[in-house]
Amino acid sequence: MKHQNTLLEIFPMSTSNHHQIVIVGGGSAGIAIASSLLARAGKLDIAIIEPAGSHYYQPGWTMVGGGVFTAASTKRSEASVMPSGVKWIKSAVATFEPEQNQVTLSDGKTVTYERLVVCPGLKLNWAGIEGLEETLGKNGVTSNYRYDLAPYTWELVQKMRGGKALFTQPAMPIKCAGAPQKAMYLSCDTWQSAGTLKNTQVQFFNAGAALFGVADYVPALMEFVKAYDIDLQFGHTLTKIDGATKQATFTKTLADGTKESITTNFDMIHVVPPQTAPDFIKASPLADAAGWVDIDPASMRHKKYANVYAAGDVGNTTNAKTAAAARKQAPVVAHNVLASLGKANGSAAYDGYGSCPLTVSKGKIVLAEFLYGGKVAPTFPLWFINGKRPTRIAWFLKASVLPWVYWNAMLKGREWLVKPTIR
Repeated sequence: MKHQNTLLEIFPMSTSNHHQIVIVGGGSAGIAIASSLLARAGKLDIAIIEPAGSHYYQPGWTMVGGGVFTAASTKRSEASVMPSGVKWIKSAVATFEPEQNQVTLSDGKTVTYERLVVCPGLKLNWAGIEGLEETLGKNGVTSNYRYDLAPYTWELVQKMRGGKALFTQPAMPIKCAGAPQKAMYLSCDTWQSAGTLKNTQVQFFNAGAALFGVADYVPALMEFVKAYDIDLQFGHTLTKIDGATKQATFTKTLADGTKESITTNFDMIHVVPPQTAPDFIKASPLADAAGWVDIDPASMRHKKYANVYAAGDVGNTTNAKTAAAARKQAPVVAHNVLASLGKANGSAAYDGYGSCPLTVSKGKIVLAEFLYGGKVAPTFPLWFINGKRPTRIAWFLKASVLPWVYWNAMLKGREWLVKPTIR
């Protein structure tokens, strides 16, 4: 398809609301890309549009829900992670006008650019489940997908002495596809250690048809499903919660494609909401038919607008939506943006890498690493970490190494083990 923007266009340079590179989103992808850009070419005019005042290490929330991390350890001020020299526009984007090389902010102001990088994350659609918003954080209803609720997960797990615990997973795509079952395994491990697991009925209601999307890792996970006596229920989508009566309603997809409604009681339920692209992305010219930013899966460049790139959870690439994927994407986008500006040679390609440290107990993790198409792609030699088996070294990596790498490498433009091959 012919690009509607050419890289030879003349951009207005005199207005104060114009920047060489504008990044929408100051989360993990946005900050990492800005830092990688500056590490490669220091003299750049970069602005990041981000309304939030806090920045979170979201992969840590599973550990908060398991009583391993404190919530506070996963949070820092946005100002503290903003790269030096980058202009922070503390506002939200309302609309995109790629034909005019500009975005309009929620206050009506416009910002123009030479290159645009779109990485605002995705939308957690809590309202997509009837009754959920009214009962979150009480009545035994929790979710590690929110900073303020992950501690409630741990509170519920500690108080459980038996009863019925439900864990849910919506249809893909979602942020960190392994997180719904990680919450379950950590909870079961706690109950097993306390001697109460035998009194607890644990059910996993998954909208999909498989425990995990990459089949190579399923056998190791199934060992823990059996050890914890977890009842797997595939093809079930949570549609309604009544917190007062502690009842959850699911839509079950039958073998012939028909659907039926099933209601069950619970004492505790860990909910993962359905997830979509943000509304302002879905309504924009940048989106594909499903609402995600329409980008080339290798270059991360928009298929229609030549000076637009995307990274992180908002793109329509088929990789797992994880922080590990954003870490691998950031230097690819940084290089390709600079190459398009004539400040770098060659092109970089993202291979679809994603990683999901599947926390099967306190002290052991199945470290799933894979590329586009579900191809297993271990970072470390098998003698060090065999990702298809639960290991203590992978737990150490998750609990101690990766948080440090996030704050001190990824967000600082240090591309350890993720520097792309340039062709």
